[in-house]
Amino acid sequence: MLSALIKEHQAKQAAKRVIQEQKRKECIVAANDLTQALVDHLNVGVAQAYLNQKKLDAEAKLLHQGAINFSKQTQQWLALVENFSSALKEIGDVENWARSIENDMKIITDTLERAYETTQENPSSSQ
Repeated sequence: MLSALIKEHQAKQAAKRVIQEQKRKECIVAANDLTQALVDHLNVGVAQAYLNQKKLDAEAKLLHQGAINFSKQTQQWLALVENFSSALKEIGDVENWARSIENDMKIITDTLERAYETTQENPSSSQ
């Protein structure tokens, strides 16, 4: 009877060990699955961040290139405006020169007219 109880107890203990071992294995599998799921989830986030960083780098390069092109165009426009301004100044200088010549010609014309009128009024004094 005692040996039967011991055998029964040992059988129950063995059955509990088997169940406990199965549960331990299931727990290990579940922990591994959880760990893998967490790592996968983190990897997805890291991969997304990496892709976003690559996109940002590409956009930054495009923006930098656009800024360089804009700067070049701005320099070209400034040069054109400066040339245009210089040409306008030259036109103004030519216009002033022409006015000066015109005033000189008026003075010469007026002087010649007066001289002619004077000679017409006093024809005897010139001969």
